[in-house]
Amino acid sequence: MRENAGLYKIPGYLSLRMDVPVELINQFVFLVGEVTILVLLGSIVFAILVVILILLSIRRGSIIFPTLIKSGMVLTEGLVKALFRLFGLEDNQVHAFFIQLHNSMNRKAFEAIPVEERALFLPQCLRSSKCPAHLTPEGLKCKRCGLCMIGSWLPVFEQMGYQVFSVPGSSFIKRMVKKYHPKAIIGVGCLGEVKEGLEMSDKLGLVSMGVVTLKEGCVETLVEWDDVFEIIKLGVDPARIPWDLVPIPKTDPLS
Repeated sequence: MRENAGLYKIPGYLSLRMDVPVELINQFVFLVGEVTILVLLGSIVFAILVVILILLSIRRGSIIFPTLIKSGMVLTEGLVKALFRLFGLEDNQVHAFFIQLHNSMNRKAFEAIPVEERALFLPQCLRSSKCPAHLTPEGLKCKRCGLCMIGSWLPVFEQMGYQVFSVPGSSFIKRMVKKYHPKAIIGVGCLGEVKEGLEMSDKLGLVSMGVVTLKEGCVETLVEWDDVFEIIKLGVDPARIPWDLVPIPKTDPLS
């Protein structure tokens, strides 16, 4: 019988060798396998719990355990989406709920931030196809030509103290945040853009709120401006709002 039977020699540098019992290695591999299975099962159970809470929240019209849901959606997003598909729901519905949840959780913090430290980012796709504005290092500079609603609302937002930018993408948002250092931002855009923007804001340490456009596209998209205004007004003294400048909607935004 060999003297080192039942041992596994691990070669090392400079002829250093370590004798490890095969049984110990097998136990370690088995333990790693058990831990991996438990983590996977735990993730699945947690994702199922998150989906149940989301479905209950949607049905009740109010969010249940928002912190738990948000953490679960971030940690197990892929599993949550897969489970939603099993229930016949689309990814867009998950994203829409995430935005609603994010806005709900950030509302109080947003209200506490002075207007002068807030910024509003509008997508350039809201402008008219005949827009005369040109792109600058800080986005489009509205000429208030009357061809779209941006020029109608801009005086309201600016007089309230907001910094307003009409931008083509997230790179502009990062640049303006780095330059002007707002503590809170409002982002308007399509579903995917708003979700990504809110996640980016969390990483940058900003309090953010999102408003989704009524339709997606790159040209002449629409937004419910009253929804934007509702967030704009949060925490603002009504005396600071120039009500005489607030546009009166003449038609249904989808007509």
